Amino acid sequence: MKFFFKSNRIHTILSVVIFALLLSCNKEESNKQTNQNSDDDRYLPKEYVQVKHPEWVKNATIYQLNTRQFSAEGTFKAAQKELPRLKEMGIDIIWLMPINPIGEKNRKGTLGSPYSVKDYRAVNPEFGTLDDLKSFVKEAHQLGMHVILDWVANHTAWDNHLVKDHPEWYKKDYKGEFRPTPWWDWDDIIDLDYSQPELRKYMTDAMKYWVKEADIDGYRCDVAGFVPIDFWDNLRTELDAIKPVFMLAEWESRDMHAHAFDMTYAWSWNEKLHKICKGQANVNELYIYYSWNESFFPKNSIRMTFVSNHDKNAWEGTMWEQFGDGLEAAIVLSVVGDGMPLIYNGQEAGEPKRLAFFEKDPIVWKSHPIGDLYKKLFALMKQNTALWHANWGALMLKVPNSKEQQVFSFVRQNEKDKVFCVFNFSDKTQDVTFKETLFPGTYQDFTTEESITLSPTTQMTLAPWSYKVFVK
Repeated sequence: MKFFFKSNRIHTILSVVIFALLLSCNKEESNKQTNQNSDDDRYLPKEYVQVKHPEWVKNATIYQLNTRQFSAEGTFKAAQKELPRLKEMGIDIIWLMPINPIGEKNRKGTLGSPYSVKDYRAVNPEFGTLDDLKSFVKEAHQLGMHVILDWVANHTAWDNHLVKDHPEWYKKDYKGEFRPTPWWDWDDIIDLDYSQPELRKYMTDAMKYWVKEADIDGYRCDVAGFVPIDFWDNLRTELDAIKPVFMLAEWESRDMHAHAFDMTYAWSWNEKLHKICKGQANVNELYIYYSWNESFFPKNSIRMTFVSNHDKNAWEGTMWEQFGDGLEAAIVLSVVGDGMPLIYNGQEAGEPKRLAFFEKDPIVWKSHPIGDLYKKLFALMKQNTALWHANWGALMLKVPNSKEQQVFSFVRQNEKDKVFCVFNFSDKTQDVTFKETLFPGTYQDFTTEESITLSPTTQMTLAPWSYKVFVK
């Protein structure tokens, strides 16, 4: 019995050892397999854009509203009365310029810059009350529109309460004194220091406050590239945990699109088209932009195309000054080309002046052909899925033509819809023919609404600065 017990004990021990060895071998083989798969995974393409765009941006337009100049009253209540008109024009996203109180110390002009923020959690009494803002947002939502706030995270007014409460949250110059953003004439503001974790938490909480308290739908972030990208990345996660938001960066960089922002500015588009329309360059500038845009910026990102905004209008000229005779063609390209089109308040009224930035200077409202053009273009964009944004829309495909330094032509198409667009960006009449097989077919002319059939031998005569958009 004793020997039998010992034998069974040895047998059991051997069995356990053998089982352990087998398990170890299997585990090693499994690890090898896992490592092999991991190695293979390194070579698989990965989606760069991790941001989940809200569904409502797929064919959206965006409208910049300068509350101070939007009405004679310059208030949220007065602006709210115009929301049905904006909805009818085809506006989906309303971007309100900064709504916070403006600093008084070192103020520019009589009323100061909206981008000199005195209190991140308060409403500028010039515009109304918190309840007025909430009412504006609620009305916009009832009309099927969304509202984003302009947010100034990089700097504050000199008399923001944070200067006294947390002076360590600010950058200092070589003398140890508060400093404005270097090199610019932004002497009414001083820069924040995002190496301070407590500042990051404060700013994140302040931005969460407006989403929770006023039910806003996201932010346009001023000089976003001056603030570390990891701050924006974390912020987007925290905001999306409250509700799906839309984020616009005033910047032009690929890294903004990965985790933080739905859309960035197409500054380069605006600048290149401006040069073309002022006779300082030819259509080659557009080839450069669209090649760079398709190759450098990630799939499923959104760029914002525009012929005016508050900066351009105030400091560089009205849309007429910027684009001259090419204005209408530039507007059309901003809508039918890749990108979400922006309209700055007053454009639809043909506003002829540069709106004062630091003073009261209300828009003179009237009906104007520019407004009619935008309305018709927005209706086309919403209906034609090829013109939608990010992965919802179709890629621009170049159609070679016989006047490639003066005439810009392309197709956007998917399984359902198609457009063929031709622009004469020159001051001379151009007779043009086209190459390859993308463009032939039967379309409706966007301008005349007549049916037209284009063949491989079609010759088109384009007046100076004119355009043709054919819709299928």
